[in-house]
Amino acid sequence: MKLHDLKPTPGSYKKKTRVGRGIAAGKGKTAGRGTKGQGARSGGVKGPYFEGGQLPLVRRLPFKRGFNNIFRIRYQEVNVGLLEAFDAGTEVTPALLAEAGLIRDADKPVVILGDGELSKKLSVSAHRFTKQAAEKIAAAGGTANKLELKLKGARATVKLLPKEQLAKLYGAE
Repeated sequence: MKLHDLKPTPGSYKKKTRVGRGIAAGKGKTAGRGTKGQGARSGGVKGPYFEGGQLPLVRRLPFKRGFNNIFRIRYQEVNVGLLEAFDAGTEVTPALLAEAGLIRDADKPVVILGDGELSKKLSVSAHRFTKQAAEKIAAAGGTANKLELKLKGARATVKLLPKEQLAKLYGAE
């Protein structure tokens, strides 16, 4: 077999119908487009987006997807490595972290994350600890004290109470 002997399988290739080539061709005059209307015109039917002038589906749907969970608690994150800045034996509280500039607001929940190393014995108080962070604090000889969230859900971070009411809840500090 040579290259010039190669041929497609019979029936796999079909000649394209040439439309608009006279009555004898069988697809003359209207060229299979019927008579008049949008489909008969050049430019043809508009794409799948067009709905005859009605506002298309993709424009009727809201632009933003998903939703915002108002009950999500947004913790202020502090890595274990940053606690190295405090002296050994210090009791680290959210108020102390805010004073040191590690978090913005002492009234909002705090989570201690496990990134970094800790060599000093500290008593750390926060609302949440990752497993790795708690292990590193314990390995350094310190303690991890979990604070209770006085406000649950949306109240904890989004709709904060006035400072006076917060002071009553958390005890005058």
